[in-house]
Parts: sequence; structure tokens; C-alpha cells
Amino acid sequence: NGAGKTFLLKAVYSVVRSLETFARGDERQSSFTEILARKLYWTFQPDRIGDLVTKGSDNPLSFEALVDDNKVSFSFGRDTAKQITKAHYEGPPLEGNSVFIPAKEVLSLHHLILKSREVDQLFGFDDTYFDLAKVLNISPTRGKNFPEFADSRRRLRELLGGRMEYDETDRRWYFKKGNEKYALGIIAEGVKKLAILDTLLGNRYLSPQSVVFIDEVEAALHPGGISVFLDILALLAERGIQFFMATHSYFVLKKLLLISRKKEISIPILSESGGIWTAGDLADGLPDNSIVDESVRLYEEQVELSLR
Repeated sequence: NGAGKTFLLKAVYSVVRSLETFARGDERQSSFTEILARKLYWTFQPDRIGDLVTKGSDNPLSFEALVDDNKVSFSFGRDTAKQITKAHYEGPPLEGNSVFIPAKEVLSLHHLILKSREVDQLFGFDDTYFDLAKVLNISPTRGKNFPEFADSRRRLRELLGGRMEYDETDRRWYFKKGNEKYALGIIAEGVKKLAILDTLLGNRYLSPQSVVFIDEVEAALHPGGISVFLDILALLAERGIQFFMATHSYFVLKKLLLISRKKEISIPILSESGGIWTAGDLADGLPDNSIVDESVRLYEEQVELSLR
């Protein structure tokens, strides 16, 4: 906790979503820099963008990444209000539709999120919630889907035992199982979380070019559900969707390690310990971090107790 995982996910999401948005639709009149500044402001909701700079640091906040082999970079200092002057990107707009799935449940708050932002223009629900709430409003699309997407939806339905439906009259989400409809208040948090992915696949918002960010992928899911969920994400990744995930769970790391070895794929990983970040790959084994260390310590404690 407190390592900065969610901050990093939100920062990358803000950049990717800005690269998808600029030169698209009504945003054609806005520059990438303008869209990025607005995205950072509504995603982190500081009094001013400069508040994102590390407290007490004399250095500016700097970001640099390669997106489809095109370099994107920007920086700003503590005095920055709402405009970014130092930004660089010469590549084309991204074609995909990306989304951020937060750790907290969204469907029950769907109408409140939309009202607080579209009508009241208030801080509270940041752009990760607002963007997700908007795309959940897209109606399901019939017709042939990518095989991996269709198979993922089938496996999600088997895991969930039903699907989510939006009632336009009541302006509420319901869980439908057979011919029965259930109010969200009696539906498990994990079911609602998994149903979001099913909905985004069903309304065709997600495409092979999409990037999906998931904060605390294990939140509200039991181990069996986590395992199936990660298998589904691996299947979607085969079609091209890229996933960025934050986790506190040894179970998640172990499952991803098994997926990496079974499918012979690279799964890069970033770990933080004592303020130092290290990069690795699960294809090479589990990283040396506090999550793994604590799991090993508990195992050793169990062995020690059994030998008494």
C-alpha cells in the first residue's frame, strides 16, 4: 500500500486515452497537450496540475513512453495550474478505445457518477469512473464478434450464471439470471465487477487495439474467480487487447506466472520496495518483492509450527 500503483495506472491511462481522443470527433479542434492537461486534471482532481509533482521536490514531474514506437513525453513543475507547455508527440492518434476498471464497484453508482460530472461538474468521481460510466451506456451490438471475444463472454456468463442488463425506464442496472431479474443490492461485488467486462465486450466498445487498466484485479473476487478471470484476460490478450494491472495478491502473481509459462508469453512486471522500483518478467520467475517475501515467510512459519 502507498507504493504508487494506482497513481501510475492513472497516469498511463490519462496519456493513452488522450492519444485516442485527440483529432477524434469534436476534439479535432483541441491539441494533444490541451486534452492531456484536461485529462490529468479530471483524473487526479488536484487544485492545480502542479500538485501532482512530488512534495518538496525541486524537479518537475516528467513522463516519457513509447506508444506504438512513437515517443510521447511531457513535463511540468509545481506552479503549473491547468496548462502543460512542454509536451511532445508526433505519432498518429491511437485507434482503440481504452478503459480503466477501478477497484470500487461502479454499476450501483452509475447514474450518480453521470449526474455529478455531466450536470453538477463536481469533483468526487474522477475520469476513470466517469469514462467507464459513459461507455457502459452504449447499447449491446448484435452480430459476429471476434472468436476470442465471444469465447470470453461465454466463459464470463458461465462464471457469473447470468448477465447485467440496463433498464432504460427505471434507469437502473439489474442482474438477469434466466427469466429472473435481481436488484444490484443483493448481487455480490465480484459479480458486478466481472459483468463490466462482459458489458464492454457486448457493446463492442473494446477492440483488439484497446488498453484495459485494472486496479486491484483481485478485489471482491474469490480465488477460483480470480483464476478464471485471469484466464479470460489472457485469452483477450491473444486477440490484441493489452492489460495493465495493479495487485497486492501473491495468488494473482502466481497465476500470471503459470499463464506466462503455459502460453510461453512475456508478462512484464514492476515492483516497488523501499521507494525503489524494479522491472522484471514473470517468464523469468516471481519477483523479489514484499508480496512474495510475506508469502514465503508465512509458509516458513507454517512449516516451523508443523515441526513442533
